[in-house]
Amino acid sequence: MRIVIPGGTGQVGTILNRALTAAGHEVVVLTRRPVREREVHWDGETLGPWAETIDNSDVVINLAGRSVSCRYTTANLRAMMDSRVHSTQVVGKAIATAARPPRVWLQMSTATIYAHSFDVPNDEATGVLGGTEPEIPGYWAYSIEIAKAWEQAQERAETPYTRKVALRSAMVMSPDRGGAFDVLLRLARFGLGGPVAGGRQYVSWIHDRDFVRAVEFLADRDDITGAVNLSAPAALPQRAFMRTLRAAWGIPVGLAATKWMAELGAFALRSDTELLLKSRRVTPGRLLEAGFTFDYSEWPEAADDLVRRVRGNRSETE
Repeated sequence: MRIVIPGGTGQVGTILNRALTAAGHEVVVLTRRPVREREVHWDGETLGPWAETIDNSDVVINLAGRSVSCRYTTANLRAMMDSRVHSTQVVGKAIATAARPPRVWLQMSTATIYAHSFDVPNDEATGVLGGTEPEIPGYWAYSIEIAKAWEQAQERAETPYTRKVALRSAMVMSPDRGGAFDVLLRLARFGLGGPVAGGRQYVSWIHDRDFVRAVEFLADRDDITGAVNLSAPAALPQRAFMRTLRAAWGIPVGLAATKWMAELGAFALRSDTELLLKSRRVTPGRLLEAGFTFDYSEWPEAADDLVRRVRGNRSETE
């Protein structure tokens, strides 16, 4: 297939590009700074020559948007909103004007769209969208508004010949440098992998190879449209999540952190505590109903595989 990935130079795009290219597909990445073969310049806002890559393609997987790995200042939150909405709108325009539009448009979204929840898992049918929980900070609510606007931009695009799916993805765990797993493993290796603010908050995650397989599954299934949760079935509390990660690496102890300690750590890492403190308890209802099977449905097996691959990658570079 010919697959176009707008915004495909980040962690998730790198995972998909690597796997889909290895599977024999022709992958074109749209980026503001093309440096490699099969990378094409775009600005994420306006139509241009890049739109020709979408004409006659089979699949578009739009990942564009400012990284959430930053301080959630007013300016950064606005940049997150604008980059996601504007890029989605212009991808929709490119598909709408294509002489031969792609058959499917997979649009990145986020599991953050669901409410901060400690008890009931959120699937697509019965899950509660967030933003009105009385105990959450105001900027958490705004991040949910970003997610809603992101999905609405795809929904409103007039692309009658192209099936649309919104990928409500949990954190994608891969051995690559700079990704979520790399950050969490580094914290654990520094002795900081204990419970944060009690550790009751749920962590939803998906193994990188299951993420790729789910994307391929959704591209092939002509009967699935709308929002789909990309998350392993077994979300677990942060304290158990990090305990399992420590065990996989062989670290017996992880220091606990209070909320204010987490704030200091997030500030030092130029990140935000929402990524640590929000409870994301998500379940992949539609994937399971459609017959998708996870290779890594439980965190212990996933963590063991990721640790093995991290160590393998490091030994190859030594």
